[in-house]
Amino acid sequence: MATNRTFTMIKPDAVRAGNIGNILQMMNEAGFKIIAMKFTKLTKEQASGFYAVHKERPFFGELVDFMTSGPIVAAILEKDNAVADFRTFIGATNPEEAAEGTVRAKYGSNMGENAVHGSDSDENAEIESAYFFSMLERF
Repeated sequence: MATNRTFTMIKPDAVRAGNIGNILQMMNEAGFKIIAMKFTKLTKEQASGFYAVHKERPFFGELVDFMTSGPIVAAILEKDNAVADFRTFIGATNPEEAAEGTVRAKYGSNMGENAVHGSDSDENAEIESAYFFSMLERF
């Protein structure tokens, strides 16, 4: 059964480019309600932990370096069928393959610098939300 919450991060490239407000507005207009949000900068340890699933991949070091290159915006979003709807909303990982009008098509540069992260399953949405927000911070 699909849950109604998902996790997202606005990545350093989109933050650097000044697109936080534009992306949040797109989320709002798509019907996502922000229930928790924070502006923060990841340490190498935090980024390595968050992306541990990729630690054996050749791009892991570059990913950690990129994710620690500047601040991010972490958020928990709420909407019916949140995970699947958000994945459609943000578009394909590669911005060149992302559907027109999606966040990644509009604000992503390449596979690595693709503006936003979105949870890929209900289980991961819960794990990723807990990584950034304690129970006291969540609604």
